[in-house]
Amino acid sequence: MAELEGLGGLDTLDALNAQSTPEEARVAFRGGLVRPTCGIAQGYAQANLMILPKSQAFDFLLFAQRNPKPCPLLEVLEPGEYAPATAPGADIRTDVPLYRIWEHGELVVEVPDINEYWRSDLVTFVIGCSFTFEFPLMEAGVPVRHIAAGRNVPMYDTSIECRPAGAFRSTMVVSMRGIPAGRVADACRISGYYPSVHGAPVCVGDPESIGVQDLMHPNYGDVPLLEPDDVPVFWACGVTPQAAVMASKPEFAITHAPGHMFITSKRDLEYMV
Repeated sequence: MAELEGLGGLDTLDALNAQSTPEEARVAFRGGLVRPTCGIAQGYAQANLMILPKSQAFDFLLFAQRNPKPCPLLEVLEPGEYAPATAPGADIRTDVPLYRIWEHGELVVEVPDINEYWRSDLVTFVIGCSFTFEFPLMEAGVPVRHIAAGRNVPMYDTSIECRPAGAFRSTMVVSMRGIPAGRVADACRISGYYPSVHGAPVCVGDPESIGVQDLMHPNYGDVPLLEPDDVPVFWACGVTPQAAVMASKPEFAITHAPGHMFITSKRDLEYMV
């Protein structure tokens, strides 16, 4: 997990928090701040990114449409466009805290901006993120332990097969939150109101049924915090496109680093049903 870089006067993890605006967060990231975005900008939707050459964009669009649970599309930009409608004034090339550059399915480097990698043929997919419904969970009294601890959410590769499309195939990646047994139904109900940001869980309480063998060793993010009465609850995760990159090996791709999201200017209530 990337360490916080104290730039632009922001030198602690508390410099951005639930009361920060999306604009403040994006300015901080544009200035070089690197940290996970969970717990930032309460009330605003966060998003995953997948950026591909135009020649491969249709296949991924079809992949996302066939797999709306892990890949709920919020916006698709025109080739070369980097100003998203979901965040007026933002720049897709600079306003995420940490990006990943991929070549032929291999992770080449993680960088705080992608200006030097930008191309006029790149198509950006803005994909819903479960960080969006974490504040509604907390407002209902459901604990979200990684936010309380200032950590990244744990994420796991699974055995759940996504529907392939064109060049793209993958198994699903999930995020996990330990939920007190008496609040699992509430967590399922509340998250289910937000289908555009992964919606209700895909698995409750049975990690091995989805191929997760060891909760204490996530594939992405931080080690989970679990209390004795907690039930592991798994949600589809927007890191799934990165699993698709690794499995399908497109010649070039850019994504966010897991847990380091694009914070939009869209209110989370706009995605509530």
